[in-house]
Amino acid sequence: MATLQTIVLLGYGLMIGLEVVDLAVDGCITKAPCGGEVAGRSPVDRGKQGLKRSTLVEAQGIPLGAVAAPANRHDSPLLDPTLDTLAYLAPLPQSMTVHLDRGDDSQVTRDRLSQRGLGAAIAEKGKPAPLTASQRWVVERTNAWTNAHK
Repeated sequence: MATLQTIVLLGYGLMIGLEVVDLAVDGCITKAPCGGEVAGRSPVDRGKQGLKRSTLVEAQGIPLGAVAAPANRHDSPLLDPTLDTLAYLAPLPQSMTVHLDRGDDSQVTRDRLSQRGLGAAIAEKGKPAPLTASQRWVVERTNAWTNAHK
């Protein structure tokens, strides 16, 4: 599957073009009724089995990578493994910006991104969300489509 993923993304990049200058990362909780190796108690579904999927998309919403974890995990520890899924897309542009939600608004997250040479566009805690969803709406849409199509 990893080989197929690489072939498909490289082919898409050659034919249409991946816009990896702006990336968006977000976590999404989904049901896991049969359990599995990484399933855990879901905090939003009365403790039933669930998964958290941290998804990385490019500017148009094309998924570049995903990491699965138990549903009760926070998004922040999943950021590094999710960004590691970019390893097969080389060469990468010099300046890239990662768009994140308020849950990732911390100095630790900013330090992790700067160590990788990535810019950060993080919604700030305590401030109302802007009327326009900026560049993050594409990852929200991708997560919604993925959940809708199981």
